[in-house]
Amino acid sequence: MLAESIGWRAIFWVNVPVVVAALALTARYVPESRAPHPRRPDPAGQALVVVLLGSVVTAAIEGQRLGWGSPVIISLAGLGAVALLALIRWELRRREPLVELRFFRSMPFSSATISAVCGLAAFGTFLFLTPLYLQEVRGLSALQSGLMLLPTAAAVTLAAPLAGRLVATRGARIPLLTAGISMTAVAILLTTASATTPLWLLAVAYGGFGLGFGLLNPPITNAAVSGMPRSQAGVAAAVASTSRQVGQTLGVAVAGTILAAAATPLAGYATAWWVVSGGTMVIIALAVLATTGWARAGAERVARRFADQPSTEPA
Repeated sequence: MLAESIGWRAIFWVNVPVVVAALALTARYVPESRAPHPRRPDPAGQALVVVLLGSVVTAAIEGQRLGWGSPVIISLAGLGAVALLALIRWELRRREPLVELRFFRSMPFSSATISAVCGLAAFGTFLFLTPLYLQEVRGLSALQSGLMLLPTAAAVTLAAPLAGRLVATRGARIPLLTAGISMTAVAILLTTASATTPLWLLAVAYGGFGLGFGLLNPPITNAAVSGMPRSQAGVAAAVASTSRQVGQTLGVAVAGTILAAAATPLAGYATAWWVVSGGTMVIIALAVLATTGWARAGAERVARRFADQPSTEPA
């Protein structure tokens, strides 16, 4: 409605009342929690993460335009590889690193991180491709496209608290499996979308995708912090949260590259949705592996190691 009546820039004003409400509600209802001691800043680690993500995302976006074998893309890939190796070496030497690499010895934590990347890459692709398809292929207006996406928003709103209850009562496997299966089924269905696909079928598919995405986030957060000592829970949750942002960024970048390289828009959409289905199948596999007794035992061993180590870093 804002895009059609005022202009596309007006959509960013929606964030203002939402953020104000979030600040007020957080101050009123969210209890304070903190680690026993503040963690030391890691500016070198932060710089290496920025270089790593910046080079990878830029290469993914510009690869099609500049050529995958061009000196710029090869240089960006090399820079990303060097930044990754340097980050691993640096973080392993710190008592309180920016990215605690030892967390990844825990299968539930590693699975949560990978699932967050795959799930948010899928959702980022969905949000990027769907309006393009609806407006460029189906000829819908911005308002009509927004209405078509309402089933997604409604399904996410309903599924997220349901997932929380399922995690509390039945564990993470059921919501993770349901999320992965739902998102995979919709992605495969959307590979067949054409200029004549019934809008009601698309609305159902979009709702199914929202259902899967809504079920995904609570078990990811639970798996990331489950079993971690209190002093490490914030760091573990931060890594999982960052993985979501990385996944969404990469999803949009890769989908845009695929679309730009395709012979026709529909061919590009189909290819991108096949890529999405591959990522959501990974979520299904990890939902099984990360909820086994072997995986839980490994997570408990990692948690015990952190619980036994000193809580302060020497000067």
